[in-house]
Amino acid sequence: MNLESVAHRAKVSTATVSRTINGSDKVSPATAARVMKAIEALNFYPNTNARALGTGRSHMFGLIISDITNPFFPELVKAFEDIAVEHGQEVLVANTNYDQIRMEKCVRRMLQRKVDGVAIMTSEMDESLILSFSKRGIPMVFLDTGHPAKGVTTIQVDYEAGIDNAVQHLTDLGHRRIAFISGPMKLSSARTRADAFRKSMATHKIAIHKSWLKEGDHRVEGGRDAMYRILESKDRPTAVIASNDLTAIGAIGAIHESGLLVPDDISVIGFDDIQLSAFTHPPLTTLRLPRDLVATMAFHALFQSYEKVKKVQLPNSVIHPVLIVRHSTGEAIK
Repeated sequence: MNLESVAHRAKVSTATVSRTINGSDKVSPATAARVMKAIEALNFYPNTNARALGTGRSHMFGLIISDITNPFFPELVKAFEDIAVEHGQEVLVANTNYDQIRMEKCVRRMLQRKVDGVAIMTSEMDESLILSFSKRGIPMVFLDTGHPAKGVTTIQVDYEAGIDNAVQHLTDLGHRRIAFISGPMKLSSARTRADAFRKSMATHKIAIHKSWLKEGDHRVEGGRDAMYRILESKDRPTAVIASNDLTAIGAIGAIHESGLLVPDDISVIGFDDIQLSAFTHPPLTTLRLPRDLVATMAFHALFQSYEKVKKVQLPNSVIHPVLIVRHSTGEAIK
């Protein structure tokens, strides 16, 4: 099946079929509907590679994420794909697994597929790889990384305000002995969260115990191991804030395995509010980072950059995490 067959059935020229497939506004709605009906009837699948050659567009956005096993990212991917489908865009997803070599391969795939723009939802991105996109005029949007530049939009998370809300919640419950489990400190976002914790503790005039500051890996096992190391200290905290929900879930596991209760003995707060966090035992108090909002902001930044304002830098955006109080936090032990 080819363009000629579709054109014959719809009683239009092949050029009209091509324009309809490429979303041209030169085709009337009635004609476009007739062409699409013919395409459906003939079960015709347009050659997207040929389409890209003809228009200079792939109608595809790249989405680079850090860890597909972390529920935060599949939820983000789904939200991004949902809005992309509404706008006639495809999505090429790449998972770096926090590995530089793998990230380079991801970027190469994006360039080979000639993506129209790329959303980089990772904690780190090498400057040389960013340059690979910018040299080709490919719009980029970053979450927590990248620098303002032509064709670049950054979405920042207000970690300071979010973590300060968590510390405030704990102090309102009478906690003064608060631990913190960070992500891998090689990641700038993990360092930012750890710095935000230190700043908030200083603001609330609460001393930080070095033995209660442990590094995790943003995964359940890392949170579990870090919590065990905290519990080995001479004094134990009455509360712990984790850098993400998976870390918090691991910490809850270690607390339970040590014969202690959450929140009776130790309160726990996570970060992200993945769907699973509402179903842990007990349900996790956490800071919500809305994936649908991140996805919507990222998509529209790319779509507007390519469609309308290619030469205009879009305003940068800030997302404010919201504290979701569930049952993993309670009053401090007297």
